[in-house]
Amino acid sequence: MKRTQANCGSKNHGVILPDADVSSTLHAPAASAFGAAGQRCMGLSAAVFVGDSKAWIPTLVEIAKQFVVGMGATPGVSLGPVISRKAKKRVQDINQSAADYGTDILLDGRGVKVPEFPEGNFIGPTVISNVQTYMECYQKETMGPVLVCLHVDNLEEAIEVLNENRYGNGCSITTNSGKAMTFQKKVNIGRIGINVPLLATSGQVSNSSNRDSFLGDINIHGFKGHQFFTTTKTIASLWKD
Repeated sequence: MKRTQANCGSKNHGVILPDADVSSTLHAPAASAFGAAGQRCMGLSAAVFVGDSKAWIPTLVEIAKQFVVGMGATPGVSLGPVISRKAKKRVQDINQSAADYGTDILLDGRGVKVPEFPEGNFIGPTVISNVQTYMECYQKETMGPVLVCLHVDNLEEAIEVLNENRYGNGCSITTNSGKAMTFQKKVNIGRIGINVPLLATSGQVSNSSNRDSFLGDINIHGFKGHQFFTTTKTIASLWKD
């Protein structure tokens, strides 16, 4: 009769509207997608470009190229290895499946070499464009420095993409318009960032993941997290003079 909590898989989306600020908008998803070599549950792994914002993808690629791959303790390195050979092969296989589907791999990190560590599990930043939702590179949680890019015509289509995905871990939107309110009301995902990167919760900020991203009756962190570790006592007392 044990109670359980389990953080499960994720496919975190960042929706980019054409009215957003280009520079700050693109640096945030790049840092989120490639930081920690993409090996974190709150990393951004899918960018949804709305309307004319798809013209910014080449700029995103140039930002990704600035990440220096190497051993993490080396000065100047901004992207370390993935955790194991098995993890490296998993990322490589997913990238290959994207190529087999005919996507545009605008930046391919599979061939990256670090001379000091020839046997290292290094994968460089990877940006894949023209991705469709049925593809393996979109459906699977990659856990590597890979950002898949989708394009839709309007915000309603973007919300539909997010809500049809099996995971409900986290998402974000970048915009300078009131469309952010529509997004936060209609999207069925537990953690939402508006003009901020994905929210990695801890302490008093509740982890409110839903759907296939969480298993349990009371979520993690915040007041609900405290309840999970608390046994409640109900006491009735009557005092007479």
